[in-house]
Amino acid sequence: MAPTISSLDHIVLTVADIEITCEFYKRTLGFVAETFASGRKALKFGNQKINLHEKGREFEPKAGYATPGSADLCFLTDDPVQEVVAHLASAGVFVIDGPIKRTGAAGPIMSIYFRDPDENLIEVANQL
Repeated sequence: MAPTISSLDHIVLTVADIEITCEFYKRTLGFVAETFASGRKALKFGNQKINLHEKGREFEPKAGYATPGSADLCFLTDDPVQEVVAHLASAGVFVIDGPIKRTGAAGPIMSIYFRDPDENLIEVANQL
């Protein structure tokens, strides 16, 4: 019988430059950079985190094809997406799509899309 999975604890992003990534996510989404386990870095938000691996200096075990720019991530916010758009504009981040209605894990969402420094696609959404 398969296990019952209750939640996602963390994901790993492989990035070109950990410091640039930390600064970007802090400035755009308010994530907190955390140092753990002998100098490793993670981005924390809510009860989740994104562990960061620098390309060419990944920790084992790692994904079979760990590559900067290959992720497509969606984050939920209670802040209206129009306010997020305004914040991103003030931070010099271009929104490439949205607001647009999509379907999230728990139902309809209103989303915007932009890219991080590694060209990962980042979606920020409100549940509708």
